[in-house]
Amino acid sequence: MSSQPRATPPLRFGQVVIGPPGSGKTTYCQGMQEFLTSLGRRVVVVNMDPANEGLPYSCVVDISELVNLGDVMEALKLGPNGGLLYCMEYVEANLDWLENKLKEHSDCYFLFDCPGQVELYTHQSSVKNIFTQLAKWNFRLSAVHLVDSHYCADPAKFISVLCTSLSTMLHVELPHVNVLSKMDLIEQYGKLAFNLDFYTEVMDLSYLLDHLAADPFFKKFRHLNEKLAEVIQDYGLVSFVPLNVQDKESMIQVLRAVDKANGYCFGDLEERNLQAMMSAAVGADFQFSTTLGVQERYVETSEKTVEEEMMNL
Repeated sequence: MSSQPRATPPLRFGQVVIGPPGSGKTTYCQGMQEFLTSLGRRVVVVNMDPANEGLPYSCVVDISELVNLGDVMEALKLGPNGGLLYCMEYVEANLDWLENKLKEHSDCYFLFDCPGQVELYTHQSSVKNIFTQLAKWNFRLSAVHLVDSHYCADPAKFISVLCTSLSTMLHVELPHVNVLSKMDLIEQYGKLAFNLDFYTEVMDLSYLLDHLAADPFFKKFRHLNEKLAEVIQDYGLVSFVPLNVQDKESMIQVLRAVDKANGYCFGDLEERNLQAMMSAAVGADFQFSTTLGVQERYVETSEKTVEEEMMNL
């Protein structure tokens, strides 16, 4: 007797929130949950980090109920990095547990709060396989990759962030929104060498290399940095959306980018703005004025003349 065909799961939208440790993923999930709830969306948060303790938000699914990093480290005598890799491999091997938990929330918008270990998104395949399986369960997801905005003040660290972001985009294989988080702290560790849009749009990196070469330590690595910059610009994939979780306008800009990436703005779950849908369809969503407004709020204006700026460069 032939088996009945499996019913197609309901269409569900969401975000997988990734990024290095301390980049603000949990704070983002809490802020986005509150923001989306105020817009009328039914939002649930899924904690995918087995090391996350004392969560500031209410989550409907907590992966630590399946596997806990502390228990793994103690039982297998592993360090935090090896323990986290094991935890995600264990989750991959027990996806039926996750599927049953997610089935209970079919008509919701999902936020997946993911671990912060960078290797999970650049080299190891467990998290990528989990995301692939979520897509098979009819989830339409976009990756929201958070990085600290203050890295913009250090040219070497910014190039490193660009390389990590590009590697993550290529490995994870999801629609991607890169976010500069904690914009209110962007100049905490130093001044920006250029306007904010230079960093958000990842403009001609040769100017950044010239600035980097002024440091005697990095001067001998100029050729290596040039090649890294060429790879980043040849792909032309990396750009950033600035974010301060406490700023409503900033949250709106990130949400627009995410809704365009995962296709939510084309659905029929709530009333859509026709103009926003058309601009998403033709790619006419210009960010310059928005970035300029963010710069005016968070970046201190230089009092130097153009000639003095050129002398510094």
